[in-house]
Amino acid sequence: MSLQRDVEALRAIPLFAKVEPARLKLLAFTSEHLDFEPGEVVCRQGEPGDAAYILLEGTADVFVDTPKGRVKVATLGKNEIVGEIAILCDVPRTATVVAATRLHTLRIAKDGFFNLVAQFPQVGVEIMQELAARLHHTTQRLTEVSLRLAELETRGR
Repeated sequence: MSLQRDVEALRAIPLFAKVEPARLKLLAFTSEHLDFEPGEVVCRQGEPGDAAYILLEGTADVFVDTPKGRVKVATLGKNEIVGEIAILCDVPRTATVVAATRLHTLRIAKDGFFNLVAQFPQVGVEIMQELAARLHHTTQRLTEVSLRLAELETRGR
């Protein structure tokens, strides 16, 4: 893939849409392309977060390990980003990401990501908005599940 195509791919992601092309070019230049076959792990829950991945082609499933086993929580596709929480929060990865189809990614190292945020504060704002939207969605799902659980408990009495 050419550097220009990488820049266009980055611009298609809401997180990077407002970033100047020259800065995206530098980010793309310092990133690397990685391919994953179906079933191959992109990143594993509990591992240190050293990079984020932009999905350029294909789909990936996101799983969370629980005491009762692995639970699929999302399927991601083209122009989505994974792994950013671990590098932003400096915590172990919160989920395992597995290629569902042949997957072509752009791996952005933690240093490159933080350099972009430091040089372009708008990216930090975009990141906060994206994480807030995800938290809102998670809260809605948790509320729905809690209501269903309360219903089941009431019926069981």
